[in-house]
Amino acid sequence: MIESAVSTIRYRYFEPLTLDDLAQSARVSKFHFLRTFRRVTGVTPGRFLTAVRLEEAKRLLLTTSLNVSDVSAQVGYSSTGSFTRRFTESVGCSPTQYRQYGPGESVGGPALGPAAVTGGRDGRGGTVTGVVRVFDPGVTAVYIGVFESSILERCPAVRAVIIEPGSFRLTGVPEGTWFIHAVGHGTHPDGVPSPGKQNLLVGTVGPIDIAPGEVVDLNLTVRPPAWHHPPILLALPDLVEQSPIAA
Repeated sequence: MIESAVSTIRYRYFEPLTLDDLAQSARVSKFHFLRTFRRVTGVTPGRFLTAVRLEEAKRLLLTTSLNVSDVSAQVGYSSTGSFTRRFTESVGCSPTQYRQYGPGESVGGPALGPAAVTGGRDGRGGTVTGVVRVFDPGVTAVYIGVFESSILERCPAVRAVIIEPGSFRLTGVPEGTWFIHAVGHGTHPDGVPSPGKQNLLVGTVGPIDIAPGEVVDLNLTVRPPAWHHPPILLALPDLVEQSPIAA
């Protein structure tokens, strides 16, 4: 039922889909549909739809000459202003900036050494440590962030890049409930990335509760996203080309 609903969202994202529309197509009550959808995907149907629309907008900005207003309309927004605000909030830069600089320009930082790296706010808060494993031997650098949502969007509370899979350490994680996301670039089958398609691999753990002074140890496995995984929205650094950085 939910796989069919996700397919509907991915193929009809430009339509004014509602919760009632999706529940009716699944032939269940909207309350049962909503509970099941959230349990399987980690987000509501509305948030999943928004993520799919913004993912398509990112692709159009990089691969077409459509202006922002036309991109907005093509992915289902009736207001260019609303689209621009939502895009900027989720991706980390405006549609115009994303088109000009591409993925990664909104998340630069100083150089780091190999192995474990640190981020955070003045070293206060909790600490997250662990190991990142990968299924694809072509993955090198891995982006790790502490996010409010199971969707990888908006600015993380703490973020870093390790230059190869392995151990990591994030300090200064604010008290709260968080999702830990790790992202790497997978190997393209033909060796040539396509514009707007980064072949990103992802691993997620959460929700987890972090308290001041607490150390949480976890493992992250970076793999191709499953059908129920919401799109990655945040503009990420080019992990293939860049030397070790803190994001």
